[in-house]
Amino acid sequence: MVVLSLERVPPSLRGELSRWMVEPRAGVFLGNVSAMVRDKIWEQVCADAKAGAALLAYSTNNEQGYGFRIHGDPSRLAEEFDGLMLIRKPK
Repeated sequence: MVVLSLERVPPSLRGELSRWMVEPRAGVFLGNVSAMVRDKIWEQVCADAKAGAALLAYSTNNEQGYGFRIHGDPSRLAEEFDGLMLIRKPK
């Protein structure tokens, strides 16, 4: 399972992502794609996001059961705390 959250990205990027994933809410995409496709989608998001931001969360085999990547200047930040990746809202 893959969840992709976009902020302030061009509409063309959202249209491109709708080929691979479902957009249940504006800027939020859900899908069940392979790791290779997930990485290619992430490369495209990073290349086309311009001044926007993106967060990609995906299922993986670790203690938390998921991993995530962040690109740009999102409204939330990822930080490691005692070996766990957590999200915090900046002040």
